[in-house]
Amino acid sequence: MTANTLASLLLARAEDDRPGLMFEGTVWSWREHVAACRAAAAWLSGRGAGSHIGVLSENVPELVFLVGGAALGGHVVVALNPTRSVDELIRDARATDVALLLADAPYADVARPVAEALGVEAMPLSAVTSEPSGAVDPAEPSDLVMLIFTSGTSGRPRAVRITQRKIAVPGVSLAALLTPDDVVYCSMPLFHSGALMAAYAPAVASGAALVVRRRFSASGLLPDIRRYGGTYLHYVGKALSYVLATPERPDDAGNPLRIAFGNEGSAVAIRRFGERFGCQVIDAFGSTETAISLTPDPSGPPGCLGRLPEGVRILDPFTGRPCPPGRVEHGRLLNPDEAVGELVNTAGLGLFEGYYNDPEADAERIRDGTFWSGDLAYMDADGYVFFAGRGTERLRVDGENLAVAPIEAALREFAGVVEAAVYPVPDAAAGDQVMAALVLEGAFDPDAFTAFLASRRDLGAKSLPRYIRLSDQLPLTPSHKVIKRLLARDGWRTADPVWWRTAAGLRPLTDADVKGIEEQFVRHGRQHLLER
Repeated sequence: MTANTLASLLLARAEDDRPGLMFEGTVWSWREHVAACRAAAAWLSGRGAGSHIGVLSENVPELVFLVGGAALGGHVVVALNPTRSVDELIRDARATDVALLLADAPYADVARPVAEALGVEAMPLSAVTSEPSGAVDPAEPSDLVMLIFTSGTSGRPRAVRITQRKIAVPGVSLAALLTPDDVVYCSMPLFHSGALMAAYAPAVASGAALVVRRRFSASGLLPDIRRYGGTYLHYVGKALSYVLATPERPDDAGNPLRIAFGNEGSAVAIRRFGERFGCQVIDAFGSTETAISLTPDPSGPPGCLGRLPEGVRILDPFTGRPCPPGRVEHGRLLNPDEAVGELVNTAGLGLFEGYYNDPEADAERIRDGTFWSGDLAYMDADGYVFFAGRGTERLRVDGENLAVAPIEAALREFAGVVEAAVYPVPDAAAGDQVMAALVLEGAFDPDAFTAFLASRRDLGAKSLPRYIRLSDQLPLTPSHKVIKRLLARDGWRTADPVWWRTAAGLRPLTDADVKGIEEQFVRHGRQHLLER
């Protein structure tokens, strides 16, 4: 058993009687936590060696024990995303060789049609912990523990290989921020790599207690932190902004929280969260692939990702040449065409172990031993790096990667659509929003379009377009491919009619709306993303 495996980190806690897991008033010691993982490993072994077990679940103890059981028993947890549609889940489960589907109670009805389509059994997640403890199989760093989905430019979901090493290395690294007396608060979903590697893994590696909450709640975060004595929390995307939107109280800083660690928080949210709740906010950069990671630099300008680590460069995706530094004036990038390029790990693949059974996806990211991330960035004259978005073939909405091809395919089925193009536009707080440009034969009927979207099983809630641009024609290359970078550059600031989806439904976007949107970007310190 080598030191850089999740299994070894868990076994190091096997005789530890300090708190190891907290959930809704129940506390497991680390000894009990590891024993439950051993029991899960024994149960999984009864399903066959190296089984691929699909799971649909909120953050519950049974899911934590299942992951630990997979690490100790040589099995693979396929972390299915319950926000996907049924059709998407069927494709995901089939692509990852799921042999059994486990579901937490809220997703039992979703699991049933997925299991039926695959011809596999669906069982409650609670069944996993019913077996007596068994022997632990030896583990190697390259052994597969989980498969976690992300999306690439082709539109097919890609399952990233999550190995023992891929969990252990960031866990040990982040454990340097913690002591065994700390309490790690995890309300981000464990079917994402962020919560797995930046909350679960450092808790295991450090011996700090892990608190899991079923689902993130902005209003519930501070009461939970106080209730459990949370000293470290993990966030993704807009979580900080959502919490900051809750009513302020004069005693907000009176809490035990020391560190908030995550990614994609806006510069303003990072500053305000730290000030309001009296903690240090560390906003890092990374992805499920973990081939490129940037360390935040608190001394750098607001919104920067830090400096490029050794071997990581910003390259022109068409020529492969290094991009020159950006010329920045009052926060505005003056030379985006030459300064913005793709983040590339020229030294190797980092912790990326490849996609599962998907050589085409591997080939898209790996070129001559280097890793092309698909993430766009630029560097200022002082060497600080700023995120500039993602390629137009994928989006990141509320912390989730989405591919445009399936959305476009669905929109083209709406009556009267001649052509459809889907592309990302920046969100004021974090990540992207979905925008679609439609060429129609007749007039646009917003009620019919809303009903159409609601009828689509193949579109998840986060795939629904926030903005709809109605165009007479789309910009095309000589080979009749849509030039999406021009659409993305325009965003919603175009002479074409634009409708947008609000809580009250679809309505035309007005000049006043545009002004309000742009003011939100300024408040979040992301106005540079409007310079396209």
